[in-house]
Order: sequence, then C-alpha cells, then structure tokens
Amino acid sequence: MPGPSPGLRRALLGLWAALGLGFYGLSAVAQEPFWADLQPRVALVERGGSLWLNCSTNCPRPERGGLETSLRRNGTQRGLRWLARQLVDIREPETQPVCFFRCARRTLQARGLIRTFQRPDRVELVPLPTWQPVGENFTLSCRVPGAGPRGSLTLTLLRGAQELIRRSFAGEPPRARGAVLTATVLARREDHGANFSCRAELDLRPHGLGLFENSSVPRELRTFALSPDLPRITAPRLLEVGSEKLVNCALGGLFPVSEAGVYLALGDERLNPDITLEGDALMATATATASAEQEGARQLVCIVTLGGETRETWENVTVYSFPAPLLTLSETSVPEGKMVTITCTAGARALVTLDGVPAAVPGRPAQIQLNATENDDRRGFFCDATLKVDGESLKKNESAELRVLYAPRLDDSDCPRSWTWPEGPEQMLRCNARGNPAPSVHCARPDGGAVLALGLLGPITRALSGTYRCTAANIQGEAVKDVTLTVEYGPSFEELNCPSNWTWVEGSGQLFSCEVDGKPQPRLECIGSGGTSEGVLLPLAPPESSPRAPSIPNELAPGIYTCNATNRHGSMVKTVAVSVESPPQMNESTCPSHQTWLEGEAAKLACVAGGRPSPQVRCSREGTPLPPRLHVSRQDAGTYRCLAINPHGTDARMVTVGVEYRPVVAELAASPPGGVRPGGNFTLTCRAEAWPPAQISWRAPPGALNIGLSSNNSTLSVAGALGSHGGEYECAATNAHGRHSRRITVRVAGPWLWVAVGGAAGGAALLAAGAGLAFYVQSTACKKGEYNVQEAESSGEAVCLNGTGGGSGGGAGPEGGTEPADIAEAPAEGEVFAIQLTSA
Repeated sequence: MPGPSPGLRRALLGLWAALGLGFYGLSAVAQEPFWADLQPRVALVERGGSLWLNCSTNCPRPERGGLETSLRRNGTQRGLRWLARQLVDIREPETQPVCFFRCARRTLQARGLIRTFQRPDRVELVPLPTWQPVGENFTLSCRVPGAGPRGSLTLTLLRGAQELIRRSFAGEPPRARGAVLTATVLARREDHGANFSCRAELDLRPHGLGLFENSSVPRELRTFALSPDLPRITAPRLLEVGSEKLVNCALGGLFPVSEAGVYLALGDERLNPDITLEGDALMATATATASAEQEGARQLVCIVTLGGETRETWENVTVYSFPAPLLTLSETSVPEGKMVTITCTAGARALVTLDGVPAAVPGRPAQIQLNATENDDRRGFFCDATLKVDGESLKKNESAELRVLYAPRLDDSDCPRSWTWPEGPEQMLRCNARGNPAPSVHCARPDGGAVLALGLLGPITRALSGTYRCTAANIQGEAVKDVTLTVEYGPSFEELNCPSNWTWVEGSGQLFSCEVDGKPQPRLECIGSGGTSEGVLLPLAPPESSPRAPSIPNELAPGIYTCNATNRHGSMVKTVAVSVESPPQMNESTCPSHQTWLEGEAAKLACVAGGRPSPQVRCSREGTPLPPRLHVSRQDAGTYRCLAINPHGTDARMVTVGVEYRPVVAELAASPPGGVRPGGNFTLTCRAEAWPPAQISWRAPPGALNIGLSSNNSTLSVAGALGSHGGEYECAATNAHGRHSRRITVRVAGPWLWVAVGGAAGGAALLAAGAGLAFYVQSTACKKGEYNVQEAESSGEAVCLNGTGGGSGGGAGPEGGTEPADIAEAPAEGEVFAIQLTSA
C-alpha cells in the first residue's frame, strides 16, 4: 500500500497538534474557547486531481464531527478529535468544504476553499482565409477552452516570432475558465507565407505552482495583390490562314506574381503560352495559328487569375485567306526585237497591278505587251495584289525576269579605256562586256606581244604597262576596244638616296636629303620617335623640281627619326639616326663662378660643359693643372681657370674657390698666471680657428657668480673670486661644419679659517645676489655678453654663459654642441690654474 500523500501528512500533523492541546490541562477546559480547524484552508488543485483535507478540533471530547462537501471521497481516517478525508476527481471550479464538531452543546465550524486549475492543453487559432488581399484587414482569433482560472491566463498572438498583441486576463472572476483573444491585422505583402500562431500562458507561480505554456499549430497566411487594371493584349488585328503569329498578354501589379495563372485562347482554341515574370509583372506569350475553319472575326481572350480573383480582357482578331498572285511571261528568253506578253492574276476579291498599271476591277487580270530590246534584258516585272480586310489593305507581290539576246557591248563602266592597276600580289584582272549570251573577252597588245589573263589570278608587274586591244564576241556579234594599262606601286627607299645615319652641325644650314621611289610620287615625312626628338619634324631638302626655297633650321633635336613615305598603294618606313654636334658651352648653372670646398674632403671643381661630342674640361690655377689631391687644404683657396674643348671649339670660365674648415679651440689660457688672493680677479681667454667664424660658448662650474663675458664671448672674467669659482671651465667653438671644445680647471685654495669665514659671509651675499639675479635672468634670457646664475647651487647644472643658452642646447652631445658624425670631440687638455689665497 502506498505511503500517505503530502495532504494526509499535513492532516496528521494538525491532528497531533490538536491532541497536544487536549492534554494541556483538562482542568482549563471551561476557561478556554473551543474551535474547529480545516487544513488546508485554501487549496489550488489541477482539475480532476485529488486532495487530502484534515478536519480537527481542540474540544477534549467532541460528541461528533464530520466534513461536508459535494466532492467525491476516496478514503477517510479518524481520531478522537480529528478527521482526514481524501477528495478525488475534483472538477468544480470552486467549492467550500465545511469542517464541523459538536462540543458542549455547541457546533464548531471551519470553512475551506478549494479551487481547480486547468492547463492550456488546447490552444486553437481560427483558420485563416485561403487568400487575403494586401491592404485589407483580416481577423486573428485564438481560443483556449477550459483553461483557468482565467485571471491567471495571458494570450499572445504572434507573426512568426514577433508579438502582435498580448493580453492578460488578470481581474477576471476566480470561477471563470477559458479565454478568447481576437485581433484585426492589416495584410501586407511581407505577410505572404508568414506563420501566425497563438501562445497561452497560465501563470500559477504566485500560488506556489509553475508557469504552464502551450502554443497553437501555426497557420500560414497567403496574401495577394491583384491590379485593378485589365490585362494588355498585344496581337495582330489580322491573321492569315496558315500563318503563325506571336500574341502576348501582360499585366503588372501582381503579388505574388509566381502564383498567378493565365488563360489565353483564340476563339474556341486554347493557346499554350510561355510565362515570363519580371518584378511584379507577367507576360504570357503564345503562337497563334489560324485555320480555314476559323476564317472571319474571332476573339483573343486573356484571363489572369490570382487569389481567387480574375482580370479578363479580349481583342478582336480577323482571320482571312489571301493567296499569292500569279505572274506569267509568254516567253522568258527572246531575241532582240521580238514581242512579249506579260500577265498578272490573283484571287476573286483581289485587285492586281502590273508594273504600276492596275486591272480594271478586282478579280480581273492585268496585261502588258512589249517589243524586246537590249534594255529589257534582265528586266524585272512586278505583279502586286491588294486585298481589303476589315478596313485594312493587304498586299502581296510576285516578280519575273525577261532575258533578251543581243550582240556584245564594251562600255567604259565595265571595261575602261584607261586602266590603273597596283603592283603587288596576284590579282584578278577584269574587262567585262555586256551581251546575251555572255560574251568572251580577249585583250592583247596590237604588236602581238603580251596577253592579259582576264578573269584569272596573276601577278601585276611594271612590265604589263602599255596599250592593249580587247575583243568581245558571242553568237550575236563582236565589239573591239583599245585600252591603256598603267601599273602603280608603293614607296621604296635606297640607302644611297636616303642614308640611315646623318650628322647635323649647328649653324651649318644643312637639310636632310631623302629621295623615295614610287608611283604616284609618295609623300615623305620624318618625325622623331624617341628621346628629345619625340614628335619633332625633321626638315627635308625639297625635290630639285620644287620652286620653294628651303627653310634652314637654327637648331635640331638629335635622336631617332622615323621617315614615312606614303602613296595610295602603301607606305614604307625607314629609321634614320640623326646626331647633332655643337661647340662647347659653359654657364653659371653648369660651372658656378664661386665654389666652396671643405677642408679634409676630396677636391673637385663642379664644372660641366655642354656640347657634342661631349667636351673635355680641364681646370688649372695660374697655369698649373689641378693636381689629383686626396684632401682639401686651406692653401687650395684661390682662382682657377676651367677650359672646355671639343672638335668644334673651346669655352673658358674663371672660378673662385673658397675653403671652409671645422672649428678648433687653438688656445685656452688663464690670466694672471700667478696667485690671486680671495676676492681677486682672473680671466680665461679662448681662441678658436674656423671658417666660417665659430661661435664661442662657455660652461662654468655650478654656482659660480659674477662672471662676465666679452662681446664675442672669447674672454671670461671673474671679479672677486670665491670658493664657488673653483672647478672646471669649458670653452666650445661651433660653426656649420662641427663643434670643438677644451676644458681648464681652476682651483681656489687657502687657509681654512679664511675660507670658512669668507664662505659664511659669501653665502649670505650669494643668497641675496641669487634672489635679485633670478629676476634679472628671467628678463634677459641669457643675452649675449650676460650670464645666468642657477637659483639653487646644489642643482649641479651648468651656468649659461654664451648668451644663447649654449652649453645645454637641445639635442647636443655631452659637451652641449653638435659634433659631425665623423669627428670626435677634442679631449680636455686638463690644464690646472692654481690660485693661492693668503691671509691679509
């Protein structure tokens, strides 16, 4: 037997609690109120489910008790003061069981509330229309029968995964079950093929249960748009029996166009069209074939169907029969001068016309008689038939040719008296004669010489030039004619008359002579095809017979020229290399009159001469050629003469050469050379060698005060030497080619007492002087000839003594100047200037 359910366990717990209360002092029964209790008081059970109810009391000895309910019972368990009963197949939306006990002549009662819920097992979406017009509203309706309580239901209508409308039924009566959600939706093109569904949610989580969800089977919506316009039919208004014509029917504004159907018929005969889709339009194309049974007025019908709706249109087509006319000649081939009869006939309703002459009435033939002449040979005769159908005139025609026999004729148009042929590959020579039958033609020289092979492929040479007699003959007679033959040929060059290499000397007045052979006389033009001669026209010497005076060029671009000789039979190209020579020439841009060398580098005068052939340039100084020297020295400065020579002359220029050199601190000395007492004066002198002249800068020991500089910074002076003036001083010389520095050490020594006393007094003076000097430094910014005192002596930074902040310049080396990459800084020489201080 299965164990007790959770409901039963709760009922038993309530029972034991009641028993405990009963044992609690029976003597107090009269003083305590009695009650009845029902557990659970409020319950939510799934429809068709079961529930254990526990009915109990604290009455010590109840007379009787029970549980009143309309629900089915499955089992009961009893005790002295309790009753447990299982209710099954609970289907009522809401019931109120009553627990009662009879105690001390009183009835004790407890009422409960049992409600049922039903999951949304059935979610139904009302079927959608088979086809829904775009732009019109349709209804979405969702039904969830029996699910509840309704107040816990939420229904959602969806298009695919998109929520269209969501409604909660909160606030509905507890007994309400089932729900319906309806929405009106505007059909769109993008809704075609979309799935619509309904989702139901029963949320019992506030009651300690879960969230129950279910969805309907999705339903697919098919939308369509059908243009209100009628289809457009394109078809011939008239259709001849036995003929095939294309007809088509088109309609736009269809969606989805692939779902549209087309019915196309001519009269009672349905056509089988090919459907072509483009965008939202379709075109149905079919071949209509008319039969004799359909002769007369017929309707061409086109019906387009989409979404259960149709658009229909029709056009009238007239089917007719119109046989071709008949044209006959009494004889198709006759001798010149014979009579010929030509007749044109057609159907009973057709009006015929023969060579523009109509018959008297429709259905009657038209006829012509003529005396044949040579002009009638190959003459065409035309028979036209006209039939009126449905207000439109239809035409058909037939033609025939007459052959007339006559003697040969040699016309200038077919066999000219003067022939001009091009020389070259094999060609077919023709001299045609008129005549019927076709005449044979023979052309030969009157002296019995060469014979022209007419109508055959043969080479054309200059030897064929001359006069020939041509004879044409047939059975009707013969004709004779004299003709003159001229053979023309394309241009050609000969090296003797047009050389491949030509040299032009500036100022010579020469023109290039180039003779070309060809008939007719070729036209010659030479144009530069590369380098400086690109696109330049080469002046040519005129032919001897030319009356024009030649134009003499002042200058000519050398290079390769392409000479092109052209006549109507072709062209010939020859390449001519033209060289131009000229005397030497130098100017300021190719040989500057003032040049600068740098000491230590290779000596080279930048002088180049123009001229062709390229001149040789030699430079000398006072008649002495410039020697091949590896490095420049200062003694190389001076004036040089440069001479350019080639076979066409010379050109000379005077060049002044200046030599610049890097700075060197040649001397760094202290004065006086003897001792100085405290408060004495000393001077440091720095002399540098450089070109252009060097700029002098100093670096003094940190904290050194009262330092003066000369106007060119070459001399540093100290008045009233203190112990802070002792240390290393550096002099640096800088120009555009580099930087060089030297150092000297000054030591101030003397009795310690003097130094201490002097140091204390000097410190006070130093603080006062430093405060005033700081304002002065900020305002003067280290101008030339002035100095800057560091505000804190202990900073260890150098004093600015060169007037421009030298000694600590940005990007400088460790000595504060810019050194060339290949020059090492000159080492400090380590000179020591000792000043002995003595007591007064």
